[in-house]
Amino acid sequence: MPLVTLKEVLAAAEAGGFAVGAFNANNLEIVQAIVEAAEAERSPVILQASQGALKYAGIKYIAALARVAAETSSVPVVLHLDHGTSFAQTMQCLRHGFTSVMFDGSGHVLEENIAATRRVVEVAQAMGASVEGELGKIGGTEDDISVDEREALLTDPQEARRFVEETEVDALAVAIGTAHGPYKGMPRLDFDRLAAIDRLTAVPLVLHGASGVPDDSICRAVALGVRKINIDTDLRQAFTGGVRRALLDGGSEYDPRKILGPAKEAMKAVVREKIRLFGCSGKA
Repeated sequence: MPLVTLKEVLAAAEAGGFAVGAFNANNLEIVQAIVEAAEAERSPVILQASQGALKYAGIKYIAALARVAAETSSVPVVLHLDHGTSFAQTMQCLRHGFTSVMFDGSGHVLEENIAATRRVVEVAQAMGASVEGELGKIGGTEDDISVDEREALLTDPQEARRFVEETEVDALAVAIGTAHGPYKGMPRLDFDRLAAIDRLTAVPLVLHGASGVPDDSICRAVALGVRKINIDTDLRQAFTGGVRRALLDGGSEYDPRKILGPAKEAMKAVVREKIRLFGCSGKA
């Protein structure tokens, strides 16, 4: 089927009380692993392109891979820009067929974040696309975006209400204690803050940096209104682990297909596990 919007899949998630997995993709094998896993689980899925993916593969390649994957799939697939850094970049992605964009204005003061995000929303709405905004800073590092742990700020519930009302975003990424990249210790999520944000806002909430978060915490976050959950590090680790095993077991193997194939299967297993955890298996 054709690519669908984030708003469409999150509306169904809101009605059904589950979350949809958003998985970062950088190449053919990762795209195939994500969509094939979603097919096997009969689940909607979100393909994300980060700053690193756009630099590595290019917008045209990412868009083409996602479009073909969606058209040959029978489950809803969203193509989403993850952590867009400028108005120009979000517009470029929309022109190349992205059905959803995240504009990350969390580095600005509230008023500037609202104004910049609202500008993206106005154009995206006219093009039939969805927008995810971010309020608060999520710690850790993702590609070339880094937030020092001491500077990571949790989302203020009252500011979240104002942000959603004035920007009219379709989804809101919140900072409640997660981080990008591998965790140094056990992540502690602020569920009271999450519950307050959910009460005060009328949009689906997004959890970034979910790789490594305990399953019970994920389930509790979903119960409190999280409808989109971002996974990247777990996929990277599955990919590299699969490649290492293939090289060690294969000895002098030099066929890329026999090296990348096991990595793809390892990623598929991770995606299927996350889909079941998020409650979206069988929801397509």
